[in-house]
Amino acid sequence: MNKIETLGFIGLGVMGEPMCSNLVRKSGLPVWGTDLSPAPVERLAAEGLTPASSIAEVCAHADVVFLSLPSVRQVEDVCFGPQGIVASGGRVHTIVDMSTSDVEQTRAIARRLADKGYRFADAPVARLRQAARDGTLSIMVGGEADVFDAVKPMLSTMGTEITHCGPVGAGQVVKILNNMVVFMTVHALAEALAIGRKAGVDGALLFDVMSKGSADSFMLRNAGMKSLVPESFPESAFPTDYAIKDISLALELARQTGIDAGSAQRTLDMLNKTSAAGFARAYYPAMLKLIDGDVEA
Repeated sequence: MNKIETLGFIGLGVMGEPMCSNLVRKSGLPVWGTDLSPAPVERLAAEGLTPASSIAEVCAHADVVFLSLPSVRQVEDVCFGPQGIVASGGRVHTIVDMSTSDVEQTRAIARRLADKGYRFADAPVARLRQAARDGTLSIMVGGEADVFDAVKPMLSTMGTEITHCGPVGAGQVVKILNNMVVFMTVHALAEALAIGRKAGVDGALLFDVMSKGSADSFMLRNAGMKSLVPESFPESAFPTDYAIKDISLALELARQTGIDAGSAQRTLDMLNKTSAAGFARAYYPAMLKLIDGDVEA
């Protein structure tokens, strides 16, 4: 594995900005970063990031480049587009994709990069934006063991659980299935809350009692108590359309493996209805509005 003396970060959005902030402040290495929006670059520059005006400028300085992008389409474009990493050259030898992406496309990107001499790992993240700020994400990594060992110290600035899940693509498999279960759990919680309220039980009391028994879960205590009960669905949290993207990836993986994931499909159907009802950018537990009958599907 080549030396790692400098880092790059491409994609400074909702999760990428706080993740990069931790990398800048804790890695002890110079970090160059860029984004289509100048605002996060400017904020991170105040913390020590070296602003880059382009992907090419990042590549000119960084040995390892981290990506945090909306979908695999953007990952492919950043890697192979006319202004992308491969076309730019520079000193980059390793690319770490921290986006949530399609498994087969991730593996195809890794093969294409290997043909060009680049090492690759997928490292999608779990937990909420506050965890990204706090550096307490769970990061699931797919890649060769020596690549994992080389980038783990940098990933440890962003997360507290860094797990090597297997070869390239394995991180995406684990992340996609994690999110599938999360969305399905919130769907179940929303239905339970709607039923309980209409049956005359206070929602906060219902979830408090459930948290003391076998129905307890992280999502009950967070999305349930903090969002569903007060019906708080801000646009600054994980939006419905992002949830649709992620659970669709899980259903595609189910199709590829021959599994009938009917329960996940029903959650996707509810998320699609929620988006169509005007909650595309709202925090996805807004599905409660449709389940409760406040909004027509």
